[in-house]
Amino acid sequence: MRRPLTVALAALVPGALLGWIVYAAVGGPDGSATAAASPAASSPSPWSAPPPSTSAGKDGANGKGTTPAPTGSGTGPLAGKVVVIDPGHNTGNARHTAEINRKVDIGNSRKECDTTGTSTNAGYAEARFTLDVAHRLRTLLEAQGATVKLTHDGDSPSWGPCIDERAHIGNTAHADAAISIHADGAAQGDRGFHVILPGAVHAGGADTRPIVAASKSLGERVAGNFLRATGEQPSNYVGDGTGLVTREDLGGLNLSTVPKVFIECGNMRDSKDAALLTSGAWRQKAAQGISEGIVSFLHG
Repeated sequence: MRRPLTVALAALVPGALLGWIVYAAVGGPDGSATAAASPAASSPSPWSAPPPSTSAGKDGANGKGTTPAPTGSGTGPLAGKVVVIDPGHNTGNARHTAEINRKVDIGNSRKECDTTGTSTNAGYAEARFTLDVAHRLRTLLEAQGATVKLTHDGDSPSWGPCIDERAHIGNTAHADAAISIHADGAAQGDRGFHVILPGAVHAGGADTRPIVAASKSLGERVAGNFLRATGEQPSNYVGDGTGLVTREDLGGLNLSTVPKVFIECGNMRDSKDAALLTSGAWRQKAAQGISEGIVSFLHG
């Protein structure tokens, strides 16, 4: 994501993540930037994503495809829980600039339907990264019995969906947790992940007040487990070292009625971060950390 970050979560101090890591260790099992100071203990082999799962029942926001059908085993510790994964952007967006530049209502303003996202200097697109991590995350959550729905699965739909539709998919699924996966496009030297929390927005069709507290809990658990699993440090350019940022200008958060956060997994424009983001083994660690954060949140 390239949008400027507007509100830092100043109430949290840089040492907060350490507490979350301790919590994760003793307590059980979910815009843009990052670094791996110390790698995780294990290095899983790269995982190949399964073929997309789609449903013919519902068109996407653009009417040019179908949104992926929910999947899940129905058995396991997360049986009965619904998780919506939103892979940021879409590889087809660049071919549909007129469509994605159309403004949509996000409650307190109007913003573009979507953007193309960023890429590494070598051309590895953010949309490819986010979909790959989404597939890995889906597999991990399904293994625990969760019902998982993606807002899109690559070419289905062929562009978008728009940011308002991405929120709507989570809402209509009555998701117990939703997460939007991204990677940043900041300057060289800007490193570190951050999790974006919804601010308290009450304007137009947006009212995040009922989900702010739950989303914060989700975001804290995702951040702590992501740090532990990947060894990657919190952003050195937003969030004051906490790895958490609050924003009120993201339609995917403003229009959500279910607990939801964004995660910026790394800065694609920094050479050191790019080396991580383009590694299949590291992306598996990223998915593992996000999964463990979501599982911790759903277990309460």
